[in-house]
Amino acid sequence: MSYQYKRLNNNNFTGNSLDDFVRHQTVTECWRKIDNDWKLVPNVYEENWSQVQCREIAEDVVYNIDLEQTGFGAFDGGRIIGFATISHRIFGAAARYVQLVCFQISEEYRRQGIGRKLFSMACEEARRMGADKLYISAHSSKESQAAYRALGCTPAEEVDEGLAAAEPFDVQMEYRL
Repeated sequence: MSYQYKRLNNNNFTGNSLDDFVRHQTVTECWRKIDNDWKLVPNVYEENWSQVQCREIAEDVVYNIDLEQTGFGAFDGGRIIGFATISHRIFGAAARYVQLVCFQISEEYRRQGIGRKLFSMACEEARRMGADKLYISAHSSKESQAAYRALGCTPAEEVDEGLAAAEPFDVQMEYRL
């Protein structure tokens, strides 16, 4: 399949752009830090974005595009099937981090290389901004962690305490640019 990859703007991404987006994940195991060691533990649940959540996230992307974030989208015709956004804020004491704020691929389009291409676009933009590393507060599910590790992400050397506190079950990761 041939998909189009574009920088997101108000012409190609609106508050309704995620209406057909399928954010579904069946989780059976998650990584947890126990006694200062990472362990895979049973944690069974399903994650689904409702229509309301899709619109809230889309509105957040629309609001932040060009103001505080840069976004990239994968399109199948006029439909967005994946997107990634990065913050414009560079932070960190030991490294110059830029946060990967949102990184999602619609369920039926996963495992086709779309995420890898969007991740690459986000990394290129972070480099252009002067960052050394991409910072990811990543979902702790076994599958999400496997996907991030396949992209070359590793545990963050410098943890952003604010991001870690906002999502206490996330795994704080980085990608060296």
